[in-house]
Amino acid sequence: MAVYGIDLGTTYSCIASIDDVGRPTVLRNLEGTDTTPSVVYFESGENVIVGATAKDTAVLEPDHVVSLIKRDMGREVTRPIHGIDFTPEELSAFILLKLATDARTTTGEEARDVVVTVPAYFGAAERDATRKAGRIAGLNVIDIVSEPIAAAITYGVLNPGADRTILVYDLGGGTFDTTVIALRGGHIEVVCTDGDHELGGADWDARLVEHLAERFRAEHPDAGDPLDDRQTEQQLRRDAEDAKKALTTRTAHTVRVMHDGRVAAVELTREKLEDLTRDLLDRTVEITGRTLATAADKGVHDYDDLVLVGGSTKMPVVAARLETELGLAPRLQDPDLAVAKGAALYAFEETYRRLVSEGATERAEEMASRAGLSAEQQREIAGRQIKTVASHAFGIVVVDRETGAEHVAHLVHANDELPAARTEDFFTVYDDQTSAAVRVMEQAGSVESAELIDNAEIATGEIRVPAGKKAGWPIGVTFALDASGLLNVTAVEKETGERLELKVDVGGMSEEEVERSRKALSRVQVS
Repeated sequence: MAVYGIDLGTTYSCIASIDDVGRPTVLRNLEGTDTTPSVVYFESGENVIVGATAKDTAVLEPDHVVSLIKRDMGREVTRPIHGIDFTPEELSAFILLKLATDARTTTGEEARDVVVTVPAYFGAAERDATRKAGRIAGLNVIDIVSEPIAAAITYGVLNPGADRTILVYDLGGGTFDTTVIALRGGHIEVVCTDGDHELGGADWDARLVEHLAERFRAEHPDAGDPLDDRQTEQQLRRDAEDAKKALTTRTAHTVRVMHDGRVAAVELTREKLEDLTRDLLDRTVEITGRTLATAADKGVHDYDDLVLVGGSTKMPVVAARLETELGLAPRLQDPDLAVAKGAALYAFEETYRRLVSEGATERAEEMASRAGLSAEQQREIAGRQIKTVASHAFGIVVVDRETGAEHVAHLVHANDELPAARTEDFFTVYDDQTSAAVRVMEQAGSVESAELIDNAEIATGEIRVPAGKKAGWPIGVTFALDASGLLNVTAVEKETGERLELKVDVGGMSEEEVERSRKALSRVQVS
């Protein structure tokens, strides 16, 4: 049975599988490239085009083209196209369907069972939305795995037999993560992670767009602002991305800005690009420093490798700055493709282990035989363990009995090893209180905070309190976060034994809406 790994990226996506000699291989799309632009063009409500053609069309029909969808995952927002409101899950489903359809055409096999990657710093809502996007696309999402873990799996396969502690610096098109990972005896253990899912190469592009527009306005002050014209703005975004890529290998590049019948030839230098975006790189260094400090608190002080992942790490300043700051020589780890390859390996191994555990040994052996795995390799896969950590803190709202002020008490903290479970007693505030509200909160900011404004409510419920109880009556609350980052919350009133099982509602689409969207998408032509 064929299984696949998908790197669903902010700007580019790709799909990989295991070839007949056990190697992870990225499958080229029908356009003949390894990666597909994560751009969706609605030619009509019934015909959708994904990829390079969609990206090209953005200049001519910007109102019918959607990009940077990943940054909206987990949010209750929609994009109106042709009079229809599309959710981030639905838009991402079009990209996933394009990847799966092209893979099927290439291999001749149905691409249905997949592992999809997400930034390590994605929270419960974003991970849930990604899983739902896969279901809308008609895929069986085996698991959601963090991008640095996928990259570490690829690294481990390419460097077998070596116990290493690595720092993964992942700067993609729209997100940034930094993660400390220990490879020990073939096992993978995430020590800690941090990041910002609104920081990536697209922000470098945006700075260049502003600079190009500013230079045009300076040269043609009597002309209109090029950013007020949607087509010109889209062209500038393409020019900015092309210029950024050119400046990875060259020290100068000229962009012709055309608007309102005027032209401005703007020469860009690598030095200028670095100057315009210095604060963005500073933010990644700051987050990396925070990650190293957290790792040090956990006893990790020495690193064998600094592994660079994500297309934006190709910018020469990234490696140079990190080597200066950290004293480690960075290694580019197949930056565009490592995550998809690792996801394919993870999908293969998880499926193989599941078949073995279910007693389906013939099917497991068939998988292994098709991938050309030796008996020793099969034993390694069966025994491999992957340990990860919580990306965010989770807690409940508590009330100060004296002041009435509310704050969040966290039961699970960022970088706690998963699975994590903790039970704690909380107490009623008033005499004769008949019920207690249980409001579950997830850390929303970059660091853990007890302030309500720095957290997002993801579940709520009430549990009854027996009559006549004085203030301070206990309610036991248990938080259990599993290895996939799914949270279960239980509250128990100890005298009556009444239990409150909270289904964590992370927003976005309901199960009924997902099923309706899946049926609707099946009627849309996607290419």
